[in-house]
Amino acid sequence: MLQQVSGVILAGGTSRRMGRDKAFLLLAGLPMIEAVSRRLRDVADEVIIVADDPQRHSPFADRCVPDVYPGVGTLGGIHAGLLSASHELALVVGCDMPFLNPDVLAWLVDAADGVDLVVFRHELGMEPLHAVYRKTCLPAVEGAIRSGERCAFAFHDQIRVRYMNPADIPSLDPGLGSFYNVNTPDQWREALTQTRTQDAVTEVCDSASVVAPP
Repeated sequence: MLQQVSGVILAGGTSRRMGRDKAFLLLAGLPMIEAVSRRLRDVADEVIIVADDPQRHSPFADRCVPDVYPGVGTLGGIHAGLLSASHELALVVGCDMPFLNPDVLAWLVDAADGVDLVVFRHELGMEPLHAVYRKTCLPAVEGAIRSGERCAFAFHDQIRVRYMNPADIPSLDPGLGSFYNVNTPDQWREALTQTRTQDAVTEVCDSASVVAPP
């Protein structure tokens, strides 16, 4: 991977199913958003967090920005992140993906040549927050928002999209842990279990200081 890329973490959700701000749940003593940021920094030249409370998130990013169009969900976060990105390409991920795989992220960036968006698509749908967006997406994203769209895929027919299948990366991520989301208490408990068994997560956490629960 030779081209520079911005890393964007969306952290503006309400965490309704979790019942508390999932970005600051502790996994092996590390706030989940910090684990995500560290993984992203292995690939990205900068990290930007899109959040309603930039000051609270600022320790984990180079810049924190709010939505330009608040209240429109994932589309608003993608728009704000792309608008703030210093580089033409942006890796956009969620704050609730503690097992991101830098090799998979680098593979996605390499696949972005000649297209505006690289996104995984499988039988359960698409992964808009595990994708590479080019800044050329901005007009289509903003147009979708202005027209009242809320679906994260509403603009895909206006840009060049390369759809990938998780089956394309068996050697990079055999268990597909990259796509694990922590949205509910049960998923959090499962993530806690995985942190005790996955070497990759242990390596991220070894140098981390213990952070008191929020």
